[in-house]
Amino acid sequence: MFLVVPDPAHGLVAAPESSDDLTPLTVETLTAQEFAWNSEIEAYTRAADSSPAAVDHTAAVLRELGHYVFSAHTPLPTRRPPASPAP
Repeated sequence: MFLVVPDPAHGLVAAPESSDDLTPLTVETLTAQEFAWNSEIEAYTRAADSSPAAVDHTAAVLRELGHYVFSAHTPLPTRRPPASPAP
């Protein structure tokens, strides 16, 4: 399973659920589309285009390879620590 989303810091992100999702054909396909592995976030990223069309295309390609894919056209919200209670 993959998550495909735009990210302001990384461009287009294709994140596998586990290493089992990284079949040789999947890795070859993502690399051919100019994605590179980013070990910091454990996902493939591509800085060039993170438009809704790019999200849809990448999700479709991964689905054609047999993966389940969750995708979104807007970046996921950044997690913020909970506010401290007022004294």
